[in-house]
Amino acid sequence: MTAVSEGPTLGSPVRLRLLGGFELTVDGRAWELPPAAARLVAFLGLHERPLVRSHVAGVLWGDRTEDRAGACLRSAIWRANAGGHVIHAGRSRIGLAPSSVDAREAAVAAHAQLVGGEPVAPEVLSGELLPGWYDDWVVVERERLRQLSLEAMEQMAQTLLEAGQWRRAIEAALAVVTIEPLRESAHRMLVEAHVGAGNRAQALRQFGRCRDLLARELGLAPGSALVAAAALAQGGPVATTA
Repeated sequence: MTAVSEGPTLGSPVRLRLLGGFELTVDGRAWELPPAAARLVAFLGLHERPLVRSHVAGVLWGDRTEDRAGACLRSAIWRANAGGHVIHAGRSRIGLAPSSVDAREAAVAAHAQLVGGEPVAPEVLSGELLPGWYDDWVVVERERLRQLSLEAMEQMAQTLLEAGQWRRAIEAALAVVTIEPLRESAHRMLVEAHVGAGNRAQALRQFGRCRDLLARELGLAPGSALVAAAALAQGGPVATTA
């Protein structure tokens, strides 16, 4: 009796996690892939629409001849679809089967923040794309999503500040400085949020940490906006050097 494959089937719910690491889930079960197939799935997962086959082969196997790159692509498609249907492969274009991809969802949430959308949990925007992967296309996409997320979280922190939601503003600004410790604008928001919450001592400690970090790493003094925020906590001028 022939064994029935336990792989994904056409129409199975596909969930792709790319933030914090690679994980493909089909019908609620983790679906293991060899490295070449995983990279193909990840690359396709970052794009909403099907891509030209030759372009995909050139990006992922650019160090091979055209014929060899095409053969590698066909092999990766077969391995990804072994026993099921994760990739839609046409004669000229290929794309991921209908799926939810956390990196694309994070980008949508970030764009929503930039146009005044409802604030979300910072965790939605703060994941790192495929840590430990150093392919050129991953590095470019990682930095693009990183910058988009930082701008979105800063906008969210500013929106929460203006609404007087001090705790949530602190959480959003902290998420920014965790990713980018030298981002002075986020430190300024932290200081303002602590002042708004009535924690003046915490505001001054945050100012001092940023001032010392800027001096140590860049040889710079805090900018006027950060100094003005700290002055609100102290009730007067603050020292811009340790």
